[in-house]
Amino acid sequence: MTAAAMDGEPPAGTAGTAADLAKPPVNEPREPEQFLMQTPQGNPLLLSHTLQELLSKDSVQVELIPEKKGLFLKHVEYEVSSKRFKCSVYRRYNDFVVFHEMLLQKFPYRMVPALPPKRMLGADREFIESRRRALKRFINLVARHPPFSEDVLLKLFLSFSGSDVQNKLRELVQGVGDEFVTCRLSTQAKDYLPADIQAQFAASRELIRNIYNSFYKLRDRAERIASRAIDNASDLLIFGKELSALGSDTTPLPSWAALNNNTWGTLKQALKGLSVEFALLADKAVQQGKQEENDVVEKLNLFLDLLQSYKDLCERHEKGVLHKHQRALHKYSMMKKQMMSATVQNKEPESVEQLESRIVEQENAIITMELRNYFSLYCLHQETQLIHIYLPLTSHILGAFVNSQIQGHKEMSKVWNELKPKLSCLFVGSSSMPTPPLSPPEGNFFSN
Repeated sequence: MTAAAMDGEPPAGTAGTAADLAKPPVNEPREPEQFLMQTPQGNPLLLSHTLQELLSKDSVQVELIPEKKGLFLKHVEYEVSSKRFKCSVYRRYNDFVVFHEMLLQKFPYRMVPALPPKRMLGADREFIESRRRALKRFINLVARHPPFSEDVLLKLFLSFSGSDVQNKLRELVQGVGDEFVTCRLSTQAKDYLPADIQAQFAASRELIRNIYNSFYKLRDRAERIASRAIDNASDLLIFGKELSALGSDTTPLPSWAALNNNTWGTLKQALKGLSVEFALLADKAVQQGKQEENDVVEKLNLFLDLLQSYKDLCERHEKGVLHKHQRALHKYSMMKKQMMSATVQNKEPESVEQLESRIVEQENAIITMELRNYFSLYCLHQETQLIHIYLPLTSHILGAFVNSQIQGHKEMSKVWNELKPKLSCLFVGSSSMPTPPLSPPEGNFFSN
């Protein structure tokens, strides 16, 4: 399937069909080869993208713009920078909302990631930062999605620098029709689907549900690991400060302890200096926690957002297309019964003709809904493939986690080893005092 087909451009020399009733505006010349979806020749249903190809489509940064007006935070703006389009634009949360609505309107049978919740009263900096991360995940998933990435909606959202971006987005969708209307293959979708598509859909949905549940638990544990690293940093910093406070204690030494006066003074001086190393240890622990938040937790959240969008799509398929199709069939059945009753009762020809006309309209509506149902399954099949293309992201996540642990422990081990020789000054004074042990004694301290 070509992206030009996604945008409603039929091949040259073909007559207009129901699939070509509406076309999006063409703002600039396009080369057809530029928008070919990567599918094996002969079957537009199958995709041949790799994870690296999807990730390289674009990298979008979303950063907070510091609020400068008033004492209280009135609204939040984001600087959205696209590597692909080589530009930065300013967007507010409501701009994302309209963009999301237009994507759903134009691509109802595709995985459109959910947006984070609107700002609540009393929203703090933590909430705002969490939402920024979620918006970044959203726009990157959209920018790397094959049909979305070649659609004019995305280009406008990432490159239009005017102040009325919301109206511009709505204008692009107005009167165009959704993907079923604009895709030249929509009426042929059934021909490309496997015979057991319903069974495959049910099996895929169950598999994705299980994968989601497992990744949800992995994300929670990763969050706890990163949080513990940051908590560890806080404990190390406090531990060092307490040592420093102990070394800075100015309480006079009792006269009966005068014999050890010189020893205590030396110990205090040594304890005071140890706070520097513990502060450095705390800094290393914070770095490890932050790295795991960015490289592990965020990647898990990205994959969870994608899996959730698939679950939402399955729900839209069942509650939308299938439900409307069933209602249309029920209505058609009732109209046929009315027709039979009217014929038996020899009603006036005019009323019978009206009923026949309504039945024909309903039959056409049912045909369209059946075509939409098959096209929805066609898109679901492709979206399932996209999920599986993203699955190798698991190895990236595990690699980032392992590297973070190795690097973090290596750096902290270096500081601990540098700290160890400095403990020797704590063992001063009487010649009978023991020297610091270089390694833990064999066995358990509490063994008999």
